[in-house]
Amino acid sequence: MHAKPIKGSSFKQIQKELELCLVSGFKPTLAIVFISIKQNRNAVVDILRQKNIDVIGATSSGEFINGHQSEGEIAILLLDMDRENYSILFEEIGNRSLEESTSRMVHDAFLKFEKPAFVLITSLIRSDGHLLDGEGMVKFIEKLAGPDITMFGGMAGDDLSFSGTWIFTKDKSTDYGVAALVLDESKIELYGLAFSGWKPMGVSRTATKSEGNLIFTIDDRPALEMYLHYLGHEVSSTDDQIDFFDKVGVHYPFQIERKNREPKMCNPIGYDREKQALICESDVLQGSRLRFSTPPDFDIIETVISKADELKKDQQAEADALLIFSCAGRLSALGPMAQEENEGLHKVWNAPMAGFYTYGEYGKGLNGKHEFHSTTCSWVAIKER
Repeated sequence: MHAKPIKGSSFKQIQKELELCLVSGFKPTLAIVFISIKQNRNAVVDILRQKNIDVIGATSSGEFINGHQSEGEIAILLLDMDRENYSILFEEIGNRSLEESTSRMVHDAFLKFEKPAFVLITSLIRSDGHLLDGEGMVKFIEKLAGPDITMFGGMAGDDLSFSGTWIFTKDKSTDYGVAALVLDESKIELYGLAFSGWKPMGVSRTATKSEGNLIFTIDDRPALEMYLHYLGHEVSSTDDQIDFFDKVGVHYPFQIERKNREPKMCNPIGYDREKQALICESDVLQGSRLRFSTPPDFDIIETVISKADELKKDQQAEADALLIFSCAGRLSALGPMAQEENEGLHKVWNAPMAGFYTYGEYGKGLNGKHEFHSTTCSWVAIKER
């Protein structure tokens, strides 16, 4: 399999880049698209559809290919993967339950392949503010496919506007659903890892009152008051949820303790001033034990890259393409180092790369389990046998 990344600041530029690829004799079957909500994604999809190229994509909060990072633009990884080795599934949830939609997707995947692997592209925020439960979706997939199922991917972004995220294929799109690039794992090898680097701080505390993704009290104190007081921040009358996410939440996510598993990272993405509640990016069960955390040290980049290098050497692996799903919080907290991290992974695998900054990640944790993450850099190297 061959892969080529292209980029552009408009659909017309993407059209020119695609034509240059085709003129050189490259014949892609599949395009993985990461695109800003400021761009005309329908026009980009039309360009690819006219060339008989399959499409799966998501809106982003920053996008990149090897050697280039942008905000508000378009990044695409083109692959000439054998169509017998992959399938694109799409489920718009609508009024159905997440479990029903996920079950249909898993059922269809096993009709396609005996051993399917998933590259998941999901929405997070519907235009009416409803959130998709990434962790719940992973549990539904495991329930049907088993605990050893391979899953990588990311939740769509919207340039940190929190106005609504979109996923799409060449003929469908939705702001509330899941798309999956399903790979035949007997023909396609996948190597990857999701790693955070945020460190726990202070003692364990309890979410003494919570409902859905709202935390009302921590240790019986108003959650917003306690969180900001502990971190030395205050909410002024001019603050809004975007500022809160960008300046506070992404730097100091919660680490929710889980039995015999790594802690679940959970970003506060806003607040309800009247209720003194924190709005989190995923549901937090009442009674959950949690700790505050601090951003990673400067050595985090070396750690992520060294773990990738170790995995490659241990598995004696090679790659045809590399996909990176990095939390939008990493870009905010790490600044230019986030791009260094992406470029370091690209250098390790020496394969064409594309990725985007996400609102949640799917990937293989350090414990070997594929699950839903936050604040991680989740990457997957793909090799067609």
